[in-house]
Amino acid sequence: MPIRRLREFLDSHAVRYFVVSHSRAYTAQEIAAAAHVPGKELAKTVMVSIDGKMAMAVLPASRQLDFELLKKLTSTQDVALASEHEFADLFPECEPGAMPPFGNLYGMEVYVSEELAEDDDIAFNAGAHTELVRLAWSDFRRLVQPKIASISRRS
Repeated sequence: MPIRRLREFLDSHAVRYFVVSHSRAYTAQEIAAAAHVPGKELAKTVMVSIDGKMAMAVLPASRQLDFELLKKLTSTQDVALASEHEFADLFPECEPGAMPPFGNLYGMEVYVSEELAEDDDIAFNAGAHTELVRLAWSDFRRLVQPKIASISRRS
């Protein structure tokens, strides 16, 4: 059960959350439709390499990562989309591409698009292509302590 590590972490911090099961879906927009969550409220995790270190960029499903904004934020020109083979081993309990945006559980930085901070809740993949977790944005922010900035653009 891929979500186990995340559930244990949330439970140990007394966080109220909901697990939403949905039919198998892979793209962020398919997941949003299958789970009946608006695309702007579903967070997708994009794995990036920043100066050779893995990091998570988290943005609304309806947006795309703006690499120039992320470069400016991190004060480097060495920002690239990570390939699946570069990060798959970092998330052994997760299906490829379904890792939750809790980089703190994996020893990596998390950069979050400021649009996600506009909603009361955040929903995201929970380690499988058939489950989402929904919880309060305030809990996510407190537990993950992401860097929040303008890092996305319209698709």
